[in-house]
Amino acid sequence: MTISTTENMLAQKDGPIGWITFNNPARRNAVSMAMWEALGEIVRDYASDGTIRVIVLKGAGDQAFVSGADISEFEEKRSSPETTRIYNHASGRANDELMHLGKPTIAMIRGYCIGGGVSVALSCDMRIAAEGAKFGVPAAKLGLGYEAKGVRKLMDVVGPSFAKEIFFTARQFTAAEALAMGLINRAVPDEQLEAYVRDYAGTIAANAPLTVASIKTIVGELAKDELVRDMALCQQVVDRCFASEDYVEGRTAFMAKRKPVFKGR
Repeated sequence: MTISTTENMLAQKDGPIGWITFNNPARRNAVSMAMWEALGEIVRDYASDGTIRVIVLKGAGDQAFVSGADISEFEEKRSSPETTRIYNHASGRANDELMHLGKPTIAMIRGYCIGGGVSVALSCDMRIAAEGAKFGVPAAKLGLGYEAKGVRKLMDVVGPSFAKEIFFTARQFTAAEALAMGLINRAVPDEQLEAYVRDYAGTIAANAPLTVASIKTIVGELAKDELVRDMALCQQVVDRCFASEDYVEGRTAFMAKRKPVFKGR
């Protein structure tokens, strides 16, 4: 089944893991308008597929995760307020759909993760990087403005001071620096990255999907301003776990000293 409308975005279903690949290695996986649109299509398909429990995003080749937006399109796609608005809507929608996907997501980062690549990575629940990865937001070198929503997304992860440093300097940071800032969860040797991520994704996929989804929902609500948090929703997802067949399976498997087999219901 074809999910993506462009060959520059690849989707592969491998058991419970859904892979998304930014496939533009000639441009270090820079993202075009068509790629932003295709990302949303793939995310929506994975969201509706009950067999997919974890989604992993990666870049093709070994040079980059995503090196940012495809600057070659800027003259056509981002040269006026109107075209910029349309472009920002497409990229923003794709990132929002990824961020609000009710399944755990992992950004597997090798090489450059720059600009829009950082935004994509921040839209994922976890970021696992190779030790040789590089991170940066070069907006100040291009004269670009960043909307408050995007700045808030970075600030929520690394804090105000590091967010300012990243934007003020517009320089590239090492994986070790990114780890110290909290921008990434783990930094692993380059040659071990895919095996590590695949194992981590498998560990998550083997856990109770309703529990995992409930934590994603609750953390998302608690990250909001207090006045707009939906605490009733938080309680609903907890209650759903306790009323599920998986809760019975978890207890039964524990008593029988065997691995549980969760079905997500």
